[in-house]
Amino acid sequence: MKRFFELYPVKTRRFFEILLPTISWLVITFPLWMSFWHPALVDYFVIGFDVYWFYKSATLAINALRSYVTLSAHLKVDWLGLARQTQGWDKLYHVMIIPEYQEPLSVLADTLENLTNQDFPHEQIIVVLATEKRDSEAIKNANLLKNKFGKFFGHFWITNHPTINDEVAGKSSNMAWAAKEAVKELKKLKIDLENVTVTSSDSDVLLHPKYFSYLTYSFLSDPDRFFHFYQGAIMFYANIWRVPLPGRVLNTMYSIVNLANLSQNSFRLVNFSTYSLSLKTAAEIGFWGVDVIPEDYHIFFKTYFQKGEKVLVKPIFLPILADAAEAHGFWRTMVNQYEQNKRWAWGISDDPWVIKNSLIHSEIPLLDRLWRVFNVLEQHLLWPTNWFILTLGSTIPPLLNPFFAQTVLGHNLARISSTILTVCLIFL
Repeated sequence: MKRFFELYPVKTRRFFEILLPTISWLVITFPLWMSFWHPALVDYFVIGFDVYWFYKSATLAINALRSYVTLSAHLKVDWLGLARQTQGWDKLYHVMIIPEYQEPLSVLADTLENLTNQDFPHEQIIVVLATEKRDSEAIKNANLLKNKFGKFFGHFWITNHPTINDEVAGKSSNMAWAAKEAVKELKKLKIDLENVTVTSSDSDVLLHPKYFSYLTYSFLSDPDRFFHFYQGAIMFYANIWRVPLPGRVLNTMYSIVNLANLSQNSFRLVNFSTYSLSLKTAAEIGFWGVDVIPEDYHIFFKTYFQKGEKVLVKPIFLPILADAAEAHGFWRTMVNQYEQNKRWAWGISDDPWVIKNSLIHSEIPLLDRLWRVFNVLEQHLLWPTNWFILTLGSTIPPLLNPFFAQTVLGHNLARISSTILTVCLIFL
């Protein structure tokens, strides 16, 4: 299998790139073309999908409640006190990389000002403001921010990512450049990478004041810390009262999903948006990818395929506030929200690479590889298809096949589907 992929690298990748959207379109259109030949099969598929949706709704609600209770309790914990009881806490440094491109100065200032509220010793926090050379104002703005906030941290470094051939412009390539520059500076300071965590942060993120204390305790008390990522609850509440009502509803639901994900099976959890890991681990795997758009999923699976089944994401039950999609006016905000969802949807561009590597890396147990791939494909393939099945699936077969509509199954399909989905409202 490995030899086959090496012989045909482009064709095999292109095959999976075509396969994934083909599956989505087959699922979306399945009730249309199958209703003419075998409408009963469509009915069983729709009812089965509704039952699956019931299961997903129930687990989401249960996990959200579990996460909320845990988060409420962890907000009250003295994480700094616990961190001070762990060996080596005073030698641990936290590098926070903030990649940005043409980000408003006020947004970056809010992020840095919030960072000054950390209860962990500030001299052990290193800020890396990762700018892009294609932004002509970047260095000027970065120096303004350094002059204002540099005194609050152990170090404040500015990197300027150049435009490089064969690189994809974006957060991932900027993170890779910034992390490499940070490693150079740390080596000058003779700081061992084993004693350094790196946090990949979005530019508009507000960390909870206890984040680095919690991370310190979790990291140092974790015997497998060089295999693990650490993920907080990304909640789009930083500007929630400035966005229109539909945006508030949507971003509240996104926030609840992110919170619920922290309590799901650890094999299903993948880091997202803002997360931490050992800088030694990042260096060992070759840092973030420079030829991809979504950086979070990619670095997780890059680590997984190099280090094996011990690679997991550990939850940090603290809120990490991020901005909901916002623009001037109602319609511009809705368009901006759509564009944000489209950026998230780019995660599927990594799936062919994930599938290919899961087939190649036979040193990792087969069941573990299959389970990881299934979890990724489940999310990326169901996201664009579920609305069509849930909303239209039960009405199409009787409409397209009048004879089937007169059968018991055809007559009761809409009622059965409606009943299952109505019960799902309980969990909402």
